[in-house]
Amino acid sequence: MKALALLSGGLDSTLAVKVILNQGIEVETINFVTPFCLCGKGCSGAAAVARKFHTPIKIVNIGKDYLKILRNPKYGYGRNMNPCIDCRIFMLQKAKKYAKETGASFIFTGEVLDERPMSQHLRALNIIEKETGLQGKILRPLSARLLPKTEAEKKGWVDRKKLLEIRGRSRKKQIALAKEFAIKDYPCPAGGCLLTYKEYANKLRDLFEHKKRVSLKDVQLLRIGRHFRLEKNKIIVGRNEKENKVLASQRNVSDYCFEAQGFGSPITLLQGPTTKKAIETAASLTAYYSDQETGEVLVKFGKENLCKSMMVAIPGKTEVDELRIR
Repeated sequence: MKALALLSGGLDSTLAVKVILNQGIEVETINFVTPFCLCGKGCSGAAAVARKFHTPIKIVNIGKDYLKILRNPKYGYGRNMNPCIDCRIFMLQKAKKYAKETGASFIFTGEVLDERPMSQHLRALNIIEKETGLQGKILRPLSARLLPKTEAEKKGWVDRKKLLEIRGRSRKKQIALAKEFAIKDYPCPAGGCLLTYKEYANKLRDLFEHKKRVSLKDVQLLRIGRHFRLEKNKIIVGRNEKENKVLASQRNVSDYCFEAQGFGSPITLLQGPTTKKAIETAASLTAYYSDQETGEVLVKFGKENLCKSMMVAIPGKTEVDELRIR
């Protein structure tokens, strides 16, 4: 008997794997990586769990495909830009195919009934099963005794009495169970997705509104720096040396780069039409976040190299805040 687990590397999915392993069932795991995951630094949290339990793991990067769903999810968004129901459907469809390839008899997840307000209430769980063609076939070990019996339970593949009945948003029971199982250093007991964060969601929404073809690089850059919108232009200003290096290395060939001269300065990228207004605005923002506090600032800029320069006055906070995406 083999089962396939959706393993994020977070506490819930880790516990689910342990519960099924304790029943003597062979487990294989699959981990889906998106540009928005905050759990275990991408796939590394899941890989560490798989190593600990000596279970095979397949890492699936779904970034590019996922962007299509993210633009227009059938079941909408949560509080911010999180399409949780569509996300689960997407992952389970891929898991279903992989389970067939590997000979897994059933699929299980770390979902907990009513833990997540959008995707883990009973109606959402039923929608997900219907859309994936997995009605009655997805086992959720942490809440199984609160849910209808699945195929795995009816056929005696798993012992329902040894499954759990956890419900709600509190993680006290999971944390106690982790202690019982000697599971330590779980990377994100409450999960983590950038799409649930208001500031990141606002940046992504702005990106979709102003750009038809969004790349993975565009999405990844949303994690870096301060973001500003000036009509058709996006301006990104680095917050520290590390971000400056990323911006310098990730800029597109058409982007203008800006840097104040003579003292500490951020790296600033200007994307979009290089109008006089856009260039002056990017230079002013560079001056604002430089180490110079008053007066005019010399800012150099250009594409391949900083071959042009201009003197700009440091703008006021109100002017800067009006442009910032947050």
